[in-house]
Amino acid sequence: MKQTLFIIAVAAAFSAAAADSLNVRLVGTYTLPAAFPIDVAVVDSFAYVAAAHAGLRIVSIADPQNPAEVGSFNGMANALGVVVKDSIAYVAGHAGGVFLVNVADPHNPTLVGQRSTPAAASRVAVKDTFLYVADRDAGLRVLSVANPANPYEVGFCDTLAFYEDVAVADTIACVSAGLANLFLTINVASPASPTLAGYLALPSNGQGLAVSGSYAYVTAGDMLIIDVSDPAHPREVGRYVSPSFAADVGVEGDVAYVADGYAGLRVVDVSDPQQPREIGYYDTPGYNNGIALAGEYICVTEDPVGMRVFQFLGAGIEEERSTPDASRIAPGATVVRGVLMLPQATGDKRQVTSRMLDITGRKVLDLQPGPNDVSRLAPGVYFLSPGSRSRRTATRLVLTR
Repeated sequence: MKQTLFIIAVAAAFSAAAADSLNVRLVGTYTLPAAFPIDVAVVDSFAYVAAAHAGLRIVSIADPQNPAEVGSFNGMANALGVVVKDSIAYVAGHAGGVFLVNVADPHNPTLVGQRSTPAAASRVAVKDTFLYVADRDAGLRVLSVANPANPYEVGFCDTLAFYEDVAVADTIACVSAGLANLFLTINVASPASPTLAGYLALPSNGQGLAVSGSYAYVTAGDMLIIDVSDPAHPREVGRYVSPSFAADVGVEGDVAYVADGYAGLRVVDVSDPQQPREIGYYDTPGYNNGIALAGEYICVTEDPVGMRVFQFLGAGIEEERSTPDASRIAPGATVVRGVLMLPQATGDKRQVTSRMLDITGRKVLDLQPGPNDVSRLAPGVYFLSPGSRSRRTATRLVLTR
C-alpha cells in the first residue's frame, strides 16, 4: 500500500509541474515576430521554417532549449511548405511556384533554381530526382530536379480538386485535396505520366499528411488513419477525434504527433490503427500549423509565435495500463545506489539507449545497456524513459538515495 501511495504522489507532483500538459514538456521557443509560420522541416540540428511572407527561416536547434535563427531567404512572396534533401531546401512559394535554395551553409542560404507552377504551390515532397508539388487547383505537378539550377516539369495529374499536401511512398503519391474534402492516391511509377489510382471522401478540408508503412495519416478536422495497401481502394480504418482542428501530422513507429490548431501538440498511440488514443498533449495559446520530428524532439510551428520545441516523455508509469504487461518491463531495482544496471539486448534485438528524467521532465542523463554511474546525481525521484518515442516500452520509476 505504501508503495502504491508513493507512486500516486509522484504522479500528482509531476502533473502539477505542468498542468497544461500530459507526458510532454516544452523545451524551447523560437520567436518570429510579424510572420505566419506554417511548415517546418528538420535536418541534423537545423529547422527550416516556411514562414509565409517572412520567407524561409533557418533555426539552429543544436541547443533545443535556446533555438536561434542563423539564416534566412526571402526571395519568394509566400513560403507555404518546405522539404530539405542533400543540402537543397525545396520551398513551395505559392503563386511564385517552387524555389530551390542551397542550404549547405545554413548561415548563408542562396537561391539556385526556381520554377513557376500553373496555380499556387502549397506543399512539396521530394523522392530521388523528382519534386512532387501540391499545386492547389492545378493538381499534382512533377518536376525533375536532377539539376537544381534548372528544374522543369515532366508530368502532372489534374483531377479538378484542390491539392493541399503530398507525400510519396514507393510508386504512390498520397494527396490531401483541401477544399474538395478528398484523399487521393496517384500512381507515380512513371513520373512523366502520373495517374489517379483511387480516392476517399474526407469529413473536412484535407490539410497535412504523413505516410508510414501501409497507412496514410491525414489531418482533416480530425486525424484519419487510411489503409493504402490497395491504392485503388483507400479506406479509413481509424480516427483520432481532435479537440480543435488537426492541421499537420508526423509519425514515428507507433506514435503520431499532431499539430492540432488551437489545441497545441497532441500525441496519439497508433499501435492499433483501428483504435488510436491520445497519450500526451501540450496546450499552447497560438495556432499550431506544421510539425517535424527531430530525434527525441518535436518541432511545431505556431502562429503568431514562431516555432516551439517539445519532448515526449513517454506514456507514463506502467501502472497506468488497465492490464499491466510484465513482459514489457525489464527486471531491475527501483532503489538504486551508485550504479544503475540496465539489461543488455539478447539475440537479434537492438540495443536501446534510455534517458533519466527528473521530476520536471528534464533529461539529466543518457543511459546505456549495462552499468551506469549515477552516484553524482542528487538523491530523489527520477523517471527512466526509453530512447524511442514509441510507447511499447513503459517508463519506469527510479529512486536514488
